[in-house]
Amino acid sequence: MWSVIWRRFARSRLAVIALIYVGVITLIAVTAPLIAPANPNATNLAHRLSAPDHQYRLGTDDLGRDVLSRMIHGARVSLVIGFSATLLALIVGSFFGAIAGYYGGAADWIVSRLIEIVLCFPFLFLVLGIVALFRPSLWTIMIALGLTSWTTEARYVRGEILRLRDLEFAQAARASGAKDSRIIFRHLLPNALAPVLVSASFGVANAILVESALSFLGVGVPVPTPSWGGILSIAQQYIEYAWWLVVFPGFAIFTTVAAFNVIGDRFRDALDPRSD
Repeated sequence: MWSVIWRRFARSRLAVIALIYVGVITLIAVTAPLIAPANPNATNLAHRLSAPDHQYRLGTDDLGRDVLSRMIHGARVSLVIGFSATLLALIVGSFFGAIAGYYGGAADWIVSRLIEIVLCFPFLFLVLGIVALFRPSLWTIMIALGLTSWTTEARYVRGEILRLRDLEFAQAARASGAKDSRIIFRHLLPNALAPVLVSASFGVANAILVESALSFLGVGVPVPTPSWGGILSIAQQYIEYAWWLVVFPGFAIFTTVAAFNVIGDRFRDALDPRSD
């Protein structure tokens, strides 16, 4: 099945380019300490707000820190938060969605009402409230994003479990005496994850975007930890004559989010048998 899905996915040159781009960004994030030309937190006031040149390829910020080094290390922060928050949302959403879809009745009612309660609050304001309530940190942001974005995964899993629970393979497992937990997590859930993975791709993009917004507003990753949104936040004061503080992190956020969205969109088409 996955070979068929890959062939459908690879028909889109743009999607393949987006996948390669994400791979390159991930490699940069993993090897950040090795490839960064300087310490991202090393200050040099003699070269503050220097334009891009042969010494500072992407210029410096208001404290003379190398923007290229901060961009490279900022990729690690963005991807760690994006993947970790999405993984947490996937685990929580899959659990609640599987329970609701398999048992139905009261369990389905409780989970559905819980989803509606979470969806009542504007997503960004809910994350802002959680981060403001606790001390802003990398872990706080990851947990806040994960615990506020699981509803989409839960609805997908619930719908798939409702469709799968009465099929022959599920009935055979039930007739063989398998426990409910084994039927859910061994037989049903693995077959319900395909559409959830599409949602997860969009979830990574959304988490990166929200983290950048939080850092831009000053309640994201605490200083001096470099992040793309943090560089943009500094750029507010110097936008008239330090264009590089806006262009480079803004371009990185835009292209990374767009790449994940393209991958998710094409993956969704590849999973649809009607796309042939």
